[in-house]
Amino acid sequence: MVDDDLQLASYVCYELHYRGFAGVDAEWEWDPALLAFRVRLERAFVKGLTAEVGPSQNRGDVGGALVELIEAASGPSLSTFLAKSGTLAQLEEFCIHRSAYQLKEADPHTFAIPRLTGDAKAAMVEIQNDEYGSGRAEDMHSALFALTMGALGLDSTYGAYLDRLPAPTLATVNLVSMFGLHRRWRGALVGHLAVFEMTSVEPMRRYAHALTRLGVGSEGRRFYNVHVTADVRHAAIALDQLVAGVVAAEPELGNDLLFGAAAVLLVEERFARHLLNAFTTGRSSLIPPPIDLSRGDPRLRSIPRASPADPWPIVGLRARTATTDGDPAA
Repeated sequence: MVDDDLQLASYVCYELHYRGFAGVDAEWEWDPALLAFRVRLERAFVKGLTAEVGPSQNRGDVGGALVELIEAASGPSLSTFLAKSGTLAQLEEFCIHRSAYQLKEADPHTFAIPRLTGDAKAAMVEIQNDEYGSGRAEDMHSALFALTMGALGLDSTYGAYLDRLPAPTLATVNLVSMFGLHRRWRGALVGHLAVFEMTSVEPMRRYAHALTRLGVGSEGRRFYNVHVTADVRHAAIALDQLVAGVVAAEPELGNDLLFGAAAVLLVEERFARHLLNAFTTGRSSLIPPPIDLSRGDPRLRSIPRASPADPWPIVGLRARTATTDGDPAA
């Protein structure tokens, strides 16, 4: 679950269902061999999640069990750290990490809409309508996050920082993509979204405070301020209509819903811990930029010379230089 190669390979496979890659034939999206490969990656991911999450605590009251699960979550708070003492560079790194999800915000959860019915479908549509700016492109949450990146001097191009993102970051996106792309995981996807909506208000308020403290203007803070307001209502919709609607229509999905909730709490905790471990020890939380062979990159001096036993010493450099220590993104 914290393997860089597994998470990057999964992300690339999933991205074919979103915007794809320049120069990559669209036919790859449904290539049988690629899908078979992706299944192997997913099985390894789910096996790791299941081993750490354990059995779901569904005692008949799924909504109550969900609230208990959220209240029991523990770990250091990334948003508190950034609000109180984070530097501008650390806030920029945080936004680079989050860009992998926030620039496609709402899209993975939208896959659930045709797979739900009744009250649950209506609740999902209501939440997603807000996420997509209520029909105004400039108000879509992904567009607002791009404004935050621009205010910080970052590249808001979709996918611009993919090669800098370690496994704990990619896992947070791969989890929701996996749930979203499989009808079998529709319950888990609802649990994932419910946790997002029910736990975001205070962290978003702290991130907005961090931006204010570090001198970022109102446009750069708008993404977080919008969430502080919207997610109070979304939290109630998620629990009282979305979760309750799913359980009423398909009670057999209760365990999957709680698994999805526990899984997102786990990967978000690992993500936060990864960043905090780096920030508190003076290290970057990002993977170093790729070596530029054309410019005499000084890091080349630290790479061993080729030998008959290891003719391609640069292969795997990303895995050797990445850190995989990993916490909720609260």
